[in-house]
Amino acid sequence: MQCAIGANVCFCMSLLVQIVVAFVVLGYVQVGASESEVPVEGTDIDVVVLDATNFTSFIEENPFVLVEFYAPWCGHCKRLAPEYAKAATELKSHEPKVILAKLDADEEENKALASLYGVQGFPTLKIFREGGENVMFYNGPRDADGIVSSLKQMVAPPSKLLSSLEQANSIVRENPLTVVAVFKDPESKEYKEFLNVADELRSEYNFTHTFDSSYVPDTGVDLSAPAVRLYKNFDEGFSDATDLSPEGLKIFLEEKSVPIVLELNKDPSNHAYLVKIFNGVGPKVFLFLDLKGADADEYRTAYSDLAKASQPKGIKFLIGDAAENENALKHFGIKEDKVPAIVVEGTGTSRQSIGLDIKASELAHWLQDYLDGKLKPYVKSEEIPETNDEPVKVVVRNTLNDMVLESGKNVLLEIYAPWCGHCKRLAPTLEEVAIEFKDDDDVVIAKLDGSTNDIPNEIFEVKGFPTLYLHTAAGENIQYEGDRSKADLIEFVNKNRSNPPKTGAVKDEL
Repeated sequence: MQCAIGANVCFCMSLLVQIVVAFVVLGYVQVGASESEVPVEGTDIDVVVLDATNFTSFIEENPFVLVEFYAPWCGHCKRLAPEYAKAATELKSHEPKVILAKLDADEEENKALASLYGVQGFPTLKIFREGGENVMFYNGPRDADGIVSSLKQMVAPPSKLLSSLEQANSIVRENPLTVVAVFKDPESKEYKEFLNVADELRSEYNFTHTFDSSYVPDTGVDLSAPAVRLYKNFDEGFSDATDLSPEGLKIFLEEKSVPIVLELNKDPSNHAYLVKIFNGVGPKVFLFLDLKGADADEYRTAYSDLAKASQPKGIKFLIGDAAENENALKHFGIKEDKVPAIVVEGTGTSRQSIGLDIKASELAHWLQDYLDGKLKPYVKSEEIPETNDEPVKVVVRNTLNDMVLESGKNVLLEIYAPWCGHCKRLAPTLEEVAIEFKDDDDVVIAKLDGSTNDIPNEIFEVKGFPTLYLHTAAGENIQYEGDRSKADLIEFVNKNRSNPPKTGAVKDEL
């Protein structure tokens, strides 16, 4: 998981929507770490230090450079550092040449470079090839051995030429995903386009090819040139592409390289599939139930049949044991006594819907109702607190209208997450600000947990935690992006409130 650019925000919201749901909110990895947990051993003597003065010339002079865009304060960057350094040392004598470099993207003079290359979080690793003509994200392993193995594969030919059936069988057995392509000759259009796709996606798949169809591992289904087959260690075991155009191959690999139904658990071998699903397009459907229960097989069968029938729609299906996915249930606002429960999360402006206490026989009908627009969108909200007498008022989704949007007051609203370190550091300052305004009836200081309440995106643009808005008495939304000191926050409220401070009200603390 990534720390966001700037020390005042925990991470980019686009990651929250996709990857955080899979890994943090669902509990598969943890965000942040105490300083005592951050490894500091190792030397980065073989990691090239880049900055705005030497970046462009260095990239242009070297054919293959992996650059880490980092921030000195980022815990994830600190944990990566010793592994990155080991990898750099091991690869320094490799041929062809492989260079590991780093750039402090939090340094003012380097921020323009980070922005130019779309860096939205730390650490971000990007591969620069052919003098910077070819730039791509590095999404591979973050341990030294994994980095070395991945980079060696990337500087090798994009696809391995098979020399025997035995070799092909061995590669397929040893890899969870292997692409085997067969072509008539090396001059064919399909072969050249295949190599371009393999070069672009080499970090995600193991590409192989042959000009002899007898080298293709047997599946009981013949493969005649030109053709591309994806071998996988799940579901039916293999899938054949029907469209060999570059775009067709990319879509084929994206759709067929994850299980039809992926189980939500902490098995590390599932993480790569989760990344693909949450980075992909199309709705995601979750089913939570007691996977050890007497009716679990009935649900699995019905859900699997539904997933197979829905493949042409591009929908991804996930299933999880309710007891092992408490964080997921909390994230979706589902109480334990309401499972089995099905959740569908749309993409873009699509809505989220939830079905509670659902029967196995109802799964297909429920999903069709969602696709037909017959289900009401689900709005997640915490319970309204019984008491709300602290200086900083608690807002939940179901009180957002009354307490903020239609309150007729100037409300400084913090949208936060309980696990966010920056939010925790801001909390005492926000309370001090609230105390200063306690006698001002026109000002309210409030907070809303963005991880357990749905945020109306058309009103509040939340790209990270914490996010602060002043919703004025006149209905204007003004986002606060300044320093988070008590004095600055007070000045911001007084400067932008719809009605001026009353006599004797809070004055700026400068």
